[in-house]
Amino acid sequence: MAALTSDLGTPRRIGFQYVHPLAAAVKAFSGGIAILDAQGNVRPAFTATGLTAVGVFQETVDNLLGAAGDKSIRVEKGVFGFLTDGTLNRTLIEKTVYLIDDQTVAATDGGGTRSPAGVLDDFDGTTAWIRFV
Repeated sequence: MAALTSDLGTPRRIGFQYVHPLAAAVKAFSGGIAILDAQGNVRPAFTATGLTAVGVFQETVDNLLGAAGDKSIRVEKGVFGFLTDGTLNRTLIEKTVYLIDDQTVAATDGGGTRSPAGVLDDFDGTTAWIRFV
């Protein structure tokens, strides 16, 4: 490959919404935190290490009886409000927060048992505004 010598019509996506294959035997609910599993499928977040949060489900899809990829689901990146376990405060803004489940985040990794959710964009005393990038 060589460096550019003229303009390049670089392809791009407008917005932050993606369609991912849904993992086997799960039901994802609109508004829940989505994580990417080791096979490249999304599923609702849960407490575990090694998970990658990819955004928020934009619809409810039931794949409880299906195999991985039988159904797809829309996931959006951005800033979304979630519940906390009571450990967050405003001093943690711009710091990584951690997954407890598909609607709850925490300030710590739970002694090495939780994966990063995203960055705390804001905290208003009750809602943790998490940035998924």
